[in-house]
Amino acid sequence: MRKIVAGNWKMHKDRDEVSAFIAALKNVPVPTDVEVVIAPPFPFLAAAAEQAAGSLITVAAQNCHQKSHGAYTGEVSAPMLKSIGVKACIVGHSERRQYFGETDEAVGEKIAALLEQGITPIYCCGELKEDRVGGKHFEVVAAQMKAALGALTNDQLKRIVIAYEPVWAIGTGLTATAQQAQEMHAHIRTLLATHGADVAAHVPILYGGSCKPDNAAELFANPDVNGGLIGGAALDINQFSELIRIAGAQ
Repeated sequence: MRKIVAGNWKMHKDRDEVSAFIAALKNVPVPTDVEVVIAPPFPFLAAAAEQAAGSLITVAAQNCHQKSHGAYTGEVSAPMLKSIGVKACIVGHSERRQYFGETDEAVGEKIAALLEQGITPIYCCGELKEDRVGGKHFEVVAAQMKAALGALTNDQLKRIVIAYEPVWAIGTGLTATAQQAQEMHAHIRTLLATHGADVAAHVPILYGGSCKPDNAAELFANPDVNGGLIGGAALDINQFSELIRIAGAQ
């Protein structure tokens, strides 16, 4: 299965910084079995997609609305993203859940809306620190996946990417151990297998909790870790380039 190195830029970089990063990234060697994804802020998506056109860089959005149009001030729909060349979209990120009250049901609607437009959803799931400490982490992730993905057909499931993000390891400097990451990724793979072995074998599962060049090799070496959804390290071209190299070496 291909490895995916996806950079979630969150609310960072202005227009010139986005342009400079993409220009530099286009010169980075990309191994044949690695897919490179960047998710700039909304104002720069159209320019980023245009600049990345014809390269090996996939441009993703960081969120979308579940409706195709309507009186939803400040929101952006999947058809709008498609119209500017966006190929993927992060949904269900823990920061969206924490700060904006997103539910798995709403995220499931967003996934369906994206799939209808031919855009790849990058679905984020993961447990809070208290869930991990309480030994409920497998149960929590299973419930999240059932609520968000339960209505999808097998063919639809094959078109998504899952990102496991232990919430306690996002922006905290903490990182799940390689063993913890593999255990959860294997659990997610087992959940996917209830929809068929072909589904489980087809869906990439990314690790999304403080992945950096100094821990990526150990994380990416796990059989069920198919790359990373990268936060802070994705903002630096040197670190991001190294993550791409490491992914290709596994």
